[in-house]
Amino acid sequence: MAGTLYVVATPLGNLGDLSPRAAETLKRVSAVAAEDTRHSKPLLNHAGSRAELVSFHAHSSERALERILRILVEGRDVALITDAGTPAISDPGVALVAAARERAIPIVTIPGPTAVAAALSISGIGGDRYVFLGFLPRKGSDRRRLLLTVASSEWTVVLFEAPNRVTQLLADLIDTCGPDRQASVSRELTKVFEETRAGTLQELSDHYADAPVRGEVTVVVAGTGRQKVEELPPPPDPAERARALLEEGLSRKDAANRLAEETGISRNTAYRLVNEL
Repeated sequence: MAGTLYVVATPLGNLGDLSPRAAETLKRVSAVAAEDTRHSKPLLNHAGSRAELVSFHAHSSERALERILRILVEGRDVALITDAGTPAISDPGVALVAAARERAIPIVTIPGPTAVAAALSISGIGGDRYVFLGFLPRKGSDRRRLLLTVASSEWTVVLFEAPNRVTQLLADLIDTCGPDRQASVSRELTKVFEETRAGTLQELSDHYADAPVRGEVTVVVAGTGRQKVEELPPPPDPAERARALLEEGLSRKDAANRLAEETGISRNTAYRLVNEL
């Protein structure tokens, strides 16, 4: 039997946030696939784990992926961790999870810290529905497209950003969302110098223009609260759609079923429309 791939959430910074189940898993597995083995070594020491550390990051070769899969196929368990938080979320670990799933290797989640939920919970901005966009592209049309997605989103949007690019991100958000949109910037979550600032995008931009940011950053931007009705295509006219379905060669029964599914009208109404043509 193949081993199990455990997807283990690790502390964002404070080692006290490592759950007993996560610690026990790290002690029990044969190998740990880590984004940065030097960064992860103290965590394994804290957990009392003697597992083999295997490097797996965004620039790892196919050979590195196959090495981990081979360990699993041989029947040994592997834990996947990231530098901080939950693996495979804006993280290269997703490639390993997908490859293991393709090979029917058992996969078990060991949930725990995630910067997305942590930042949302202390932002003061509604998180009952939100959109997570991770790191935006650094430039180009893709960056502009996603900035416009933030600007038009009905719901709260969560972004990750590197500290040296926060001021540019805030400036770009002001350009697309306007200066008065509510937002928050969280940095160094769970660490000694943890800080979350909330206010308008302009207020945050003014603050960080004079206060260089240190540590990984999570930005939360309030949504518009308005449904983008203009983006919803109008439903097809039932009579016209019924005629088109019959012209495609569908039987009256199949046309009526399709018509009901596509337009939302009742099946009885759909059958009547089809039979009238």
